[in-house]
Amino acid sequence: MINISRRNALRSSLGLAAGAALARPYIANAAATTATVWNNQGFVKEEDDAFKQVVADYEKLTGNKIEYSIMPFMALNQKTISALTSGDVPDLIFHDAPATILPQNAWNDKLLPVADVVATQKDKLNPSALQCSSFYNSATKARDYYLCPVKMGATPFHIWGDLVTKAGFDLKDAPKTWDKYWDFFKQMQAPLRAKGMRKMYALGLQVTTVGPNDSTNLYQHFLEANGGGDIVTPDGKLHTDDPAVREAAIKTTTWMAECYKGGFVPPEALSWNDADDNNGFHEKMFLMDLDGTISTEVAMIHDKQKYNDAVTMSLPLRNDGSTMRAFIGPGGGFIPKGAKNAEAAKDFMKYYMKPEVMNANLKTGLGRWVPAITDLCKTDPWWTDPADPHRVAYVKQATGATRPLYNGFNPAWGQVEAEQLFMSTVADVVKNGMTPQAALDKAFKRANEIFAKFTFA
Repeated sequence: MINISRRNALRSSLGLAAGAALARPYIANAAATTATVWNNQGFVKEEDDAFKQVVADYEKLTGNKIEYSIMPFMALNQKTISALTSGDVPDLIFHDAPATILPQNAWNDKLLPVADVVATQKDKLNPSALQCSSFYNSATKARDYYLCPVKMGATPFHIWGDLVTKAGFDLKDAPKTWDKYWDFFKQMQAPLRAKGMRKMYALGLQVTTVGPNDSTNLYQHFLEANGGGDIVTPDGKLHTDDPAVREAAIKTTTWMAECYKGGFVPPEALSWNDADDNNGFHEKMFLMDLDGTISTEVAMIHDKQKYNDAVTMSLPLRNDGSTMRAFIGPGGGFIPKGAKNAEAAKDFMKYYMKPEVMNANLKTGLGRWVPAITDLCKTDPWWTDPADPHRVAYVKQATGATRPLYNGFNPAWGQVEAEQLFMSTVADVVKNGMTPQAALDKAFKRANEIFAKFTFA
């Protein structure tokens, strides 16, 4: 999916006074309150343990109670959508990757604003994470904050370093620009197959039209690399009429379709679900892929051989040699309208967003998500410890040049994602024999129809 997000205390000459203020419960113990919280299951057990620790520490500090349920990602998505539709909601939903849920429901006035919670750490939050926490409400005709960001995720490359060596190559020789970088790995497929790995593919491209968001995430990275990253701008406008955007999309669809038809991508990739690319990587079905967070690597952390054989690499330059902006998706807590204990939910999130709490939580969760307060990665050496073969490249990408997801600009993009419009262009070329230009004409027309339904005051 952000992550989302897969954090040093503030100290000064006024530290004692400030620390006392921060340590006090926001809701007095005499009026102890219970909040119901839904949380998505972590990719590894350590993430769930980290969440439970935050709850335990908060309850001990405040006397308030958090009644939580932890459920798998897709189950939480389905339950959340059902709850927001029926009005039978919890007090707080903590979600790793809420970008497909928040924009539309903020637009429909189904969420409570949380600007007062965000304000407690606003000056410290990563700008891209902050921008992805604000959405337009069609009822109030204004933007407001609807997400309390704690974590954020970027999308790095995942590579089997041992297989690169086996193929007779060296990662130090990887080109610095986008297409040449991908092509560098394509040439390794033949020597690996010649050495007995007959079902090995070079690329784990998620050219699927089935998965929830991996394919759109991949496609928008290619748009950015090809000079079409501003297909949606912060004013919420869609720019399919921009020649640079159209040219970037044609290049993207053409390149992906040629990779698939050329046999560099597993045939079943056209129908992968959200976890299939991770599973395929772990099984060494393919050499490399581009996928959100370092969940791929963290899942292998207890198998040191595999963990050390894998390599995480940050984004190369765009094809024109300019800096590639990493898409950032934040995760955190949001409060449905109708929550019975909204103030208790806000109180919990004020605690969760404190730098020292955020940092400890995400470190315990093995660093799959980066702190939404990215300066914590500079002040805590754990985040850039070279002893770990994956965090350094991941943190470098997440704290470097970034840009928000398009969902934060216009909820229409969520529908574009749901309909898999852009990766469908690849399927139309591969399966239906369409030209990339015709496939994109079809996708652009539908995207414009979707965006036309959302007008901003």
